[in-house]
Amino acid sequence: MFTGIVEELGTIVEIADRQGLRQITISAEKVAEGIKVGDSISVNGVCLTVTKLEAKNLSFEVMSETLKKTNLGDLKLRERVNLERALRFSDRVSGHLVSGHIDGVGIIRSKKILSRNTVFDIVIDKGLLKYLSPKGSVSVDGISLTVGEIKGNVFSVYIIPHTLKNTTLGFKGHSAKVNIEVDMMAKQLDSLLRK
Repeated sequence: MFTGIVEELGTIVEIADRQGLRQITISAEKVAEGIKVGDSISVNGVCLTVTKLEAKNLSFEVMSETLKKTNLGDLKLRERVNLERALRFSDRVSGHLVSGHIDGVGIIRSKKILSRNTVFDIVIDKGLLKYLSPKGSVSVDGISLTVGEIKGNVFSVYIIPHTLKNTTLGFKGHSAKVNIEVDMMAKQLDSLLRK
């Protein structure tokens, strides 16, 4: 479980394919502190298990299904990724509860400056729309955000300069893929109402 508050940007230092898995190694400073093999880390919003730890380098084994259904399959060497350690029961929840189980991949349709904020319009699969509402929560690449407007199968998020500077959204633009996790309470409510 995570909060969607990105702790740092890590850097991909190695990618190796082995027997149906891809090992991704990420260099991190803060997130590597206090971590051990078997711990969960959110990488661009995807919950991954640390399988190897060498100094500040964290390695993860990623299944082919995860590579296909998230933007992790497109990662390249030296690319930056959003990182967050798993939530502890003693932590404050500054964002919202995020499971790290991605519901779909969105595509950034536009990125524009409005006053001092940056507005992203993101296209998603129509099947996810029922879980979104204006002022509701959504996780985009592991970042806890508030939904702005919804038009058709496009929703907008407004990003403050701090978030832009400290997450991957600072260098993502038109046509970039982003991992989407809708609010888990919305999914639970939908499940209960369908019974």
